[in-house]
Formats: sequence, structure tokens, C-alpha cells
Amino acid sequence: MTVSTAGEATHAAPPPLRESFQAADSATVAVVAVVALLCVPARTILRGLPLSVTPADLAGLLAGLLWLFGQATTTLGASKGRNPVRSGLFAYLAASLAVYGHAAFGYLPGDELNLMDHGLVVLVGGIGLGLGVCDGIANRRRLDLVMKGIIVAGVVVSIVGGFQSVLEFDLTRYMTLPFLQANSVEGTANVLARDDLNRVAATLGHPIEFAVVSVMILPIAVHYALHARDRGDSPRRWWFCTAMIAMGLAYSVSRTGIIALATVGVVLMAGWPARRRLRALGVVLGFLVLVQILMPGVLSTFYRLFAGFGSDDSIRYRVHDYPNALAEFLRHPWLGRGLATWYAPKHQVFDNQYLLTLVESGIVGVAAFLALLATGVYAVQRARRLTSDPVLRDLALSMTGPLLVPLVCSITFDQLSYPAATNLMFLQLGTAGALLRVVKRENAARPVSPRTSQALPCS
Repeated sequence: MTVSTAGEATHAAPPPLRESFQAADSATVAVVAVVALLCVPARTILRGLPLSVTPADLAGLLAGLLWLFGQATTTLGASKGRNPVRSGLFAYLAASLAVYGHAAFGYLPGDELNLMDHGLVVLVGGIGLGLGVCDGIANRRRLDLVMKGIIVAGVVVSIVGGFQSVLEFDLTRYMTLPFLQANSVEGTANVLARDDLNRVAATLGHPIEFAVVSVMILPIAVHYALHARDRGDSPRRWWFCTAMIAMGLAYSVSRTGIIALATVGVVLMAGWPARRRLRALGVVLGFLVLVQILMPGVLSTFYRLFAGFGSDDSIRYRVHDYPNALAEFLRHPWLGRGLATWYAPKHQVFDNQYLLTLVESGIVGVAAFLALLATGVYAVQRARRLTSDPVLRDLALSMTGPLLVPLVCSITFDQLSYPAATNLMFLQLGTAGALLRVVKRENAARPVSPRTSQALPCS
């Protein structure tokens, strides 16, 4: 309803069909994908479809298809023009197709060929999700929707993990839908043991994945808690979300999660003002006290994980496989043996994404993976330099840490073997490209001051 100049109330005309259609843009698809990715148990797939497709895979493929339609037209509101994230996604897809073609041209056993087909479908879905978000988000309001959807989904995962860890009650047994079925390839245990503690995976595939995903979401939740009032929102709900997501790290009891948290912490501390750093240290100390009260023994277990670094069995297991990885890499040094073809229990688990990528995709695959993450970091840092808005600058800083987590944690964690961590990485890459577009669009729409608009005198 609008008010006319005469003071009489008049009803606004219904929005055009095009505007109504664009109200459900890539942000909506991204939120659906996040729910499917994090809130649907990882060991369930769509019933009746080949290649073990999950709801998150289907949402990613849909996002990619909508991106293709948007790029083929000029009326659907998709962004055009260059973007470093889109270039990185294209380069990664091209490298993966080259690896696929090289492996398919030679001989592969039937099981490895089927897994390579499945891996390519999952990869295309993840890249489609990243492209859809990168080019389909029109403004910061829609970007906020995606970010808040990620945070809320992270809270759901942590709640499920809390039930598993504290109450020893697995909610995932009841989180089934008629069109889903259990994937027989995956295991069934969501709760493992470490030093008499429950080490849980929540809705995800493994406790390490749970920890990494929690840390990739945590700085985003911190940003929305710090700037809730700037957006006209209540900070309490976002601080609650932040605390719940942080508890996910305690529930997972993962060394890799601590490494990821340290990576994010270094980035935030480097970019925050001194006063916020001191407050953050106080909050962290208070949170550690709370964890010690609610979950006695967790902090001491984390300490022993790093204090016994040299004698830990898991560390020795990660190191002793280097010669085997090198021997396999030298057989196909440039393009590898094929996507997703090195799998357990047929082959040895590396627990190192760089080794695994060298074996499966060769030097080309590792270079493309590093370049992909570099484009995301460049995009958010470029956006941070281009804007003077403190909210967007802090958002860019909060998005930098999660993009560095796969880069660092791939040393101790086979990142691309876990769908939730992988697709969340692609989604956050897409939001990095979208943030850069939003900043450039807002800068272009900002009115030019008379002083800067005056022409320089001719010499």
C-alpha cells in the first residue's frame, strides 16, 4: 500500500511477472542447497536415481542449470562480465574434464570407472552451485539471506551433534524422508570414541568433516552477531548461533578442527581492531570455561592430541603413506589416474588432499585446486579494498578465513572426499564472487560528489 500526494491511501500495483520470478533467485536455490547439504543425513541418497545422487547434488545441478539459462538470456537478471571466482571455477572444471578424459581414454576397472562418473557429477553440481551464487545474487540483502541460511543450517548440525555427544541419542535415525534411502556404500556409525569421549559426526560423514564445516561457518556467525544492530536485527539470536556452532568443534574432538580454527583466528585477529581482539580473547576464555564445565575431559583430550604429536598413531599413519603416494603419482604425473578412483578399502587412505589429488588428478589438478581457492581469497580481499562500508569490510574479512581452511586443512584431511565440506567450499567461493559484484554495483550506484565530478582544468 502506498500514500498518494493527496493523502489518500492507494493500493500498489502488483509487481510484474518478471519481478515476481526474480524474487526466487539463486539465493533461494542456494538456501535450499544448504539445507539439503547440511541438514539431510550424509548417508542418504535419492531413491531410484543412478550414481548415488544426494539431494544436495541435485540442488547443485539445478543451480548450474539455472545459471546456464540466466547466461543464455538478458532478461533473467544474471550478472555478466568477468569475475575472478567464475574464472577459477571454469579453470577447475576444465582441468577436471581433462583428467576425466585422460583416465577414460585408458583402461579403468569397472568399479573405478563408475566412481569417476559419480565424482564428475558431484563436481559439476558443486561448481554449478558456486556459479549460480556468484552470478545470481543481485544485492547485499540476497547475500545476507544465503549467509544466514548457512548459519542456521550449521546450528541444526550442531544440535544433532550435541544430542549424539551428550545424550548419546542419534537424531539422524529419525531424519528420513520417503524419497530417500540409505547409501550402502557408506558406513552407519555417526558416533566414534576418543579417550572415553563420544566423537560425533552429527548429520555429516565423519567427525573431522563436522569440525571443518563448523569452523567454516563460525566466522560468518561471529560477523552477523557483531553487526546485527547495523542490520536492524537482534544480536542475541546470532550470538546463540555462534555459541552452538562453536560447540560443534568440541563435539567432534578433532585435531584438524583446531588447525582450522587457528587458521580462521589468525585471519580475524589480523584484521580486527585492537579493542575487538581483546574482547575476543575474553570471550574465548569464557567459552573454554563453559566447555570444561559442560564436557569435562574435552580440553585435556585436545591438549593430548597436540602434546603427543610425535607419537600419535594417526600422525604416523598419515606420514608412512608418502612413499606409496609418490610411486603412484609418478605413473601419471600430469593428469593422474582419474577422479575419485583412489578409494578405500581397495586403496590406501592418504588423509591428505594434496597427496590424493596428485594421485588422482596429477600436477594439473593440484594447480587448479590451489588456483581455485586463490581466486576466492582474492575476490573477498578485492571487495574489502574497494568498499568503505565497515559492515561489508568485516564481512569480507570473515569470509577470508573459511576460504583458507581447505587450503590449510587439506594437509591433514582429504577435503574433496567429503561432500558437505566440498560443496560448502564451492558455495563460499560463489559468495566471494557475489560479494565482489555487490561491492562494485554499490560503488557504481553511489552518487559522485561535486568535488570529484569537476573536470580538471586544461593545461
